[in-house]
Amino acid sequence: MNANSFLDQLLKTGAAALGNATQAAKSPDGRKYATGAAVGGVLGLLLGSRSGRRLGGSAIKLGSVAALGMLAWKTYNDWQAQQQAGAGAATAPAAAPSAPPALPAPQAEAHGRAMLKAMIAAAKSDGHMDERERELVQAELRRSNAGDELSRWVQTELQQPVDAADVAAQASGPEMAAEIYLASVLVVDETTARERAYLDQLAQALRLAPSLQAELEARARA
Repeated sequence: MNANSFLDQLLKTGAAALGNATQAAKSPDGRKYATGAAVGGVLGLLLGSRSGRRLGGSAIKLGSVAALGMLAWKTYNDWQAQQQAGAGAATAPAAAPSAPPALPAPQAEAHGRAMLKAMIAAAKSDGHMDERERELVQAELRRSNAGDELSRWVQTELQQPVDAADVAAQASGPEMAAEIYLASVLVVDETTARERAYLDQLAQALRLAPSLQAELEARARA
């Protein structure tokens, strides 16, 4: 299994679990269901903040890596068009492609790992992940048949200190920088002071304009 497939599986499973938890919450014993193992260990850890782990954060609502990329792509291009219009460009900007370009397999794998790295770092930015939770992630990797190589890579990332510069170094261009930041905001969901500091460090490392940072956060909230 490659990184994109693994992340897609997490997002799709999480979206389904979120729907089930929402339905179960309407039943008399819904509270027990929603706060238990409804989403599964790795989703709660990789895709949720301290306050949002119970349902996996807003990232799962997008349902796929492609949807996340599309939202980031559109946000960046809309922001760029606004900047050009505000600057009174003499000529109209070229129309942006309607979707991110398809990537060859090696680049797609690097892209998937960059997104996973960003999400893992964001999930750890509140200092919450402990050894017991890492064991849950390992169990989920085994359950999903992620494969030895990808499992080792995820475990290594879980052990690494949170480093905004390392995450930002994965961006191959401004559109991907926007996608990395959007993924991180969606994972954090509700920010503590530590998470807010991490997001600001990441935005600086990605060289995002303050107005683009604000627009990405607004799209994430919407």
